[in-house]
Amino acid sequence: MNFDVVGIGNAVVDVISPADDSFLDLMGIEKGIMQLVERDRGETLYGAMKDRVQAPGGSVANTLAGLGNLGLTTGFIGRVHDDALGKFYAKAMEDGGTTFVNAPDPSGDLPTSRSMIFVSPDGERSMNTYLGISSELGPENVQDNVAGATQILFLEGYLYDKPKGKKAFEHAANLCQKSGGRAGIALSDPFCVDRHRDDFRRLVKDLDYVIGNSHEWEALYQTDLTTALKQAAADADTVVCTRSGDDVLIIQGAETASVSVKKIVPVDATGAGDLFASGFLYGYATGQTLETAGRMGCVAAAEIISHYGARPEADLKALFVKNGLI
Repeated sequence: MNFDVVGIGNAVVDVISPADDSFLDLMGIEKGIMQLVERDRGETLYGAMKDRVQAPGGSVANTLAGLGNLGLTTGFIGRVHDDALGKFYAKAMEDGGTTFVNAPDPSGDLPTSRSMIFVSPDGERSMNTYLGISSELGPENVQDNVAGATQILFLEGYLYDKPKGKKAFEHAANLCQKSGGRAGIALSDPFCVDRHRDDFRRLVKDLDYVIGNSHEWEALYQTDLTTALKQAAADADTVVCTRSGDDVLIIQGAETASVSVKKIVPVDATGAGDLFASGFLYGYATGQTLETAGRMGCVAAAEIISHYGARPEADLKALFVKNGLI
């Protein structure tokens, strides 16, 4: 089977709950970022959640859901346990049109990964992720006829937090590029960049495209944004920078696009960056201009922050038509 886009990343069930700032302080949760937690901490936070909503998540998997919504053929390389959450996750991915490449794994004692997401009244989300079996994703989970049979490969920076994930990531990128595909990465978050700065600087040079926000690019090059993007443009084929409501900047060689963003008050900011990547990669895969690809990313991101959860509820292609993009 040939794919338009294959993603490799953490297969995480999102568990979403409303929470005000006083609750976050009480539970020792740092607002607005993703933190990795151990199993005991994860169980404590899960037990403290009220009005929980459960959905398949994980950054790259969210992006693939958006691309599937747009009609592209997608596949996901990830790991879940053969438990209730793992079966739920695999079925939800397949129901959403994305081939879940690796069947739920009955071996080992690590459960399916889950992220406890506390959404504040201002739409900020505070993510506390227990990686579980996702942390065991390795090169043995990457099939040649998947990573080597896709037009575009999308990689998740968080995979570098585990040595096996790093090997899986690089094996997949190598298979894709050797077969003529284009491989890229999402920088994930500034703390992830801090942990893996040397590797990520190398990847910017080796991969075909890199997506990050202003804080991630500044963390990568340890300088102001203008200087960081100038360095990134010298290193990478295609650089994408989102800026929290300011214009999105996309640089490809001598060409630069500045894409305006329509500011809206988010209901839930979960998945905004993931769905921006969906729209951008749809444009990138279908040969659109940099500006059009960026505008597609903005439209998809605006849809996702208009409701709870990180999977689109509207027909994204219809929104693109409405906005004059296709």
